[in-house]
Amino acid sequence: MIDLKKQPFYLNEEQIRWVRDTRDSLTTEQKVGQLFCVMGGDYSPEELKELVKESRVGGILFRPAPSGDIRAWYRPLDEVARVPLLKAANLEEGGAGAISDGTLFGWPMLVAAAEDDEMVEKFARVCAAEGQSVGVNWTFSPVSDLDLNYLNPITNVRTYGSDKERVKRNTQIFVKTVQEHGVAACAKHYPGDGVDYRDQHLHPTYNSLPAKEWYESYGEIYQNMIDHDLLSIMVGHIVQPYVAQEINPQLTLEECLPASMSKELLTGVLRKKFGFNGLITTDATIMGGYCMAMERRKAIPLSIMAGCDMLVFNTDFHEDYRYLMDGLRDGLLTQERLDEAVTRVLALKVKACRIGEAPIQPDVIHAAAWHRECAEKSVTLVKQLQPEVLPVSKEKYDSIRLITLGKDEIPGGSMTAVAKKYLEDRGFDVELYQPFEDDLHGTAGLSGKRLTLYLANYEQASNQTTVRIQWCMKHALDMPRYVNEEPSVFVSFSNPYNLQDVPRVKTYINAYTATETVIEVVLEKLMGQSGFTGVSPVDPFCGLIDTRF
Repeated sequence: MIDLKKQPFYLNEEQIRWVRDTRDSLTTEQKVGQLFCVMGGDYSPEELKELVKESRVGGILFRPAPSGDIRAWYRPLDEVARVPLLKAANLEEGGAGAISDGTLFGWPMLVAAAEDDEMVEKFARVCAAEGQSVGVNWTFSPVSDLDLNYLNPITNVRTYGSDKERVKRNTQIFVKTVQEHGVAACAKHYPGDGVDYRDQHLHPTYNSLPAKEWYESYGEIYQNMIDHDLLSIMVGHIVQPYVAQEINPQLTLEECLPASMSKELLTGVLRKKFGFNGLITTDATIMGGYCMAMERRKAIPLSIMAGCDMLVFNTDFHEDYRYLMDGLRDGLLTQERLDEAVTRVLALKVKACRIGEAPIQPDVIHAAAWHRECAEKSVTLVKQLQPEVLPVSKEKYDSIRLITLGKDEIPGGSMTAVAKKYLEDRGFDVELYQPFEDDLHGTAGLSGKRLTLYLANYEQASNQTTVRIQWCMKHALDMPRYVNEEPSVFVSFSNPYNLQDVPRVKTYINAYTATETVIEVVLEKLMGQSGFTGVSPVDPFCGLIDTRF
């Protein structure tokens, strides 16, 4: 059985007794229930309260909502919970991952571009403090993927970049910090996203690195976090065929399963090779990558039997619950394996809910100030082939033409509105370009005294196949057509790979996260009020020749 005195739980005798006594007091039906982390918003308050009261739910995640609402939703559940709940959130970008009134500190790539270990610590402290403020005790972060494929639509700025050593260092700091401040970390998405250019939300994807290369990259990142007391790991619906085949040479490529149901990758690698003694959970089982890999009635019990201890989200909770019970009856899942999974769930609850330990004192954070500091250190001047374009000044430019691409909405307002006000407050004439009100024209009327400023915000997101610039359907009139005749600056506030679609722009900047503060910091830097110090965590030139011209 599991040694709970060992890493990463380090439980004392009293805590181990609580785990053992609680486990042994649960019925088989209640033990099965402890393996589910459900989406709270999928159920009525009455139904959710009844499930918790019956101990048929182990964890709950509510999508970001006002902090008062989150507290109000958890309060009646805590009152009836016989076993404390794991309260989960995706604290990937700051407190905003848990509460709508939380801080959008920045996507991990913004933090990584600062090249400052202390900034990673500040970022993690904000995540932990704002999550804890509403009771969150388990975060589905850090994102521990390597962004190796610039076409991948889901990893992107959610990662700390493509450099193994940077990702290794930053994930280690994040895990240590959030766990010291009372929130259990759950690193994702093992065995690692970012190799395939497709999204596991839509179908199973592949980490196709050769086994040796995988162990020396993704494997090192996970082994390092495990060695530094990572409490839990979230497993993606991502196939790693060459590592699986190394564990089990009898496997054909077609037989290789996504990690979320692969005994080779879970028990063979995480448990045996890496010595991971913490909790393993699936990524959301509602995703196409899970649903398409195998008949669901088999996949649900198989995931637990293969080495997962929890299942995240359900297409139909009652159906999935029944599939686990049927699996016990039919031999797809053993009682021994169920008890082992429940033991790890309860051990994680000891750590996350601080059973038998003193409560964590509230951390003093300065979220807004730290966010600005991070932006000032991270905004990156990627390309500057016409140095004379910067700094921007009224003496140099009569007017500024603003072209906003992608999502204009940001927390609390609009990218266009923030930039326009900032520039007008400093005396610039600002034109908001409307391509459908324009027509094709030549270059004779262009003036070197007008600067075109592009503000692009094409965000990574699940369930999309690409994250690319979409130009105006009318002759693409909003594209940087006359880059040789008229000065322009292109700023991406999300996707760091927009150069693939604007390869001939002369001045290009990556800002990684779209907030009012980041926009203001970018404009300050354009006007020469501070220098560009950010270091790109990825290859913004996308390995393409012409992006450097």
